Amino acid sequence: MKPISEIAAELGIDNSYLIPYGNYKAKIDLSAIRAEAKGKLVVITGITPTRAGEGKTTTTVGLTQGLGKLGHKVAATLREPSLGPVFGIKGGGTGGDKSKIVPEDEVNIHFTGDAHAVGSAHNLLAAMTDNAAQRGQIAGFSPAKMTWRRVTDVEDRALRTIVTGIGGSANAPMRESGFDIVTASEVMAILALSTGLDNLRNRLSNIVVGFTDEGRPVTADDVGAVGSMMSLLRHAILPNIVQTTEGQPVFVHTGPFGNIAHGCSSVLGDKLALGYADYVLTEAGFGADLGFEKFMHIKARLNELEPQAAVLVASVRAIKSHGGIKRRELEIPDDDAVNRGSPVLEHLVKMISSFGIPVVVAINKFASDTQSEISIVKRRAEDAGANAAVESRSFSEGGSGCIELAEALISATQDGPKQISYAYSLEQSIEEKITALAQKVYNASGVTLGNAAQKNIRTFEA
Repeated sequence: MKPISEIAAELGIDNSYLIPYGNYKAKIDLSAIRAEAKGKLVVITGITPTRAGEGKTTTTVGLTQGLGKLGHKVAATLREPSLGPVFGIKGGGTGGDKSKIVPEDEVNIHFTGDAHAVGSAHNLLAAMTDNAAQRGQIAGFSPAKMTWRRVTDVEDRALRTIVTGIGGSANAPMRESGFDIVTASEVMAILALSTGLDNLRNRLSNIVVGFTDEGRPVTADDVGAVGSMMSLLRHAILPNIVQTTEGQPVFVHTGPFGNIAHGCSSVLGDKLALGYADYVLTEAGFGADLGFEKFMHIKARLNELEPQAAVLVASVRAIKSHGGIKRRELEIPDDDAVNRGSPVLEHLVKMISSFGIPVVVAINKFASDTQSEISIVKRRAEDAGANAAVESRSFSEGGSGCIELAEALISATQDGPKQISYAYSLEQSIEEKITALAQKVYNASGVTLGNAAQKNIRTFEA
């Protein structure tokens, strides 16, 4: 690894902006963010995930290295890994083999303490909310009306649903509650979307922690927690810089879950990178039917971060899994299974294209893939409207295995920004937005809302 000051200097970031955490990682002061972006933003997404593996992060890192080998100033922006998946089935979140983020162990575990800061701020709010309800500080607000749960960075089955406050009236109010994982915290989602300290303060102020008997929302501002939360998050809001195994800069910052939150790294990380790099590759979590859609409607649309292209990562193994093949049989050549599973790829190519964004399909190469299987994936992807479908050998070859993919991406972005066509207008109702997403993203014919959903919509609109 190179010293992190050298990595930052090669990108053009002055050493005075760095807050080092050892020799190989640092936070960067927000004053380093340039008002005007010079780079092209590219979003990396994937087909609907399977346990067979798609390889989004490995491909993102490999493509970053590939663009670097072609002489371009490039940076990646990725989410911070969560301890739950790191120590569970999924493992770490730093890529693999020759396309990794380093220092791998530090990025995966503790890093610069951002997740701990989020957990502390979240649980401080929970404690202050408990106190406000217990002491009757807010008219009509009782423990039964609290909705704010606590968090821990390792998902713990024993804590998912619990009863708290059973020590009597001298302790916390007794109520049913539970713990979520830190990456599912609303504070983490807010931190990722914030554009500065003032914006973070405003967003934290509006967190809803419960309701009064009359149905009025009770917020973090009402319980007096915002200033204390800000003091815990004042360093966590600063983006972190590390490097790839080939020495390109990577901004790893915030880690909201994709299935609960929006699954994207921070707005500030993207804006920082775009001021210095020619190409910025940012990853959207989970599959394109969720991660890409949320990236576009929640992050990009409202923060002037519309991408100039999308890279859709797929693997022959994953496509065969969609085609009905069991995991232990995925290495057996099967052209029919590839054809059966390809509609998932085709739909997502068409869905991304409907936004007006060029799509390059990255076929993450595994040793068991046959040329016949790869040819089917290429043909089906390009027939569906992909600008190109290219093999990626990022895992085994690093940047050298992504040269063709990098060239395809450069070609897809050479005409400049396109006019984005979103799935819904901001003025539409919640029900209309839900229907638009269900039909355009998930291929549903329509939506039927249950009583609970209708009640929630009325509450949110009020």
